[in-house]
Amino acid sequence: MILKLKQTPGIYLVGFMGSGKSTVGSALADELGWSFFDLDQEIEKAAGATVAEIFDQRGEAEFRALETEALKKRVSNVRTGRPQVIALGGGAFTIEENFALATNHGVTIWLDAPLEVIQPRIAAETHRPLARDPQRFRELYDIRRDSYARADYRIETADQSPAGVVASILALPLYRP
Repeated sequence: MILKLKQTPGIYLVGFMGSGKSTVGSALADELGWSFFDLDQEIEKAAGATVAEIFDQRGEAEFRALETEALKKRVSNVRTGRPQVIALGGGAFTIEENFALATNHGVTIWLDAPLEVIQPRIAAETHRPLARDPQRFRELYDIRRDSYARADYRIETADQSPAGVVASILALPLYRP
């Protein structure tokens, strides 16, 4: 295992909403015998409200503040040596403080799914406030790609099942001595 991952055993999955971070993260954690945390679920639990409710009632800025606090808690646990796979929300990695937290305390992996794959996945979902406007959704996808590209690794997920994505992650040079 690379030294960075030994010192701070955290794998942070980043990517656009609907790219499979939660599904893949859970499966990867099971495979590694690590804990899994979905940052959006952590935020909802702490706030006592859904992501959509937070956006609608408190605004995006408040959500982003809650997101950073949730990430800080996860990083704190990683720093104590508790191995974790953490799925970040679609916008988390675009915030410089969150980028620094994740990259300085583990390994970041971008799950890169094409927009054509993501759109059908989230078409019927109502819990994603930033997906409500199709034009804004496309703009966000394009804008956020540069942030995701800063991750330590990139896995193309278009033609892969979640198990295939996990296998691709496990094939990364992270786990070699």
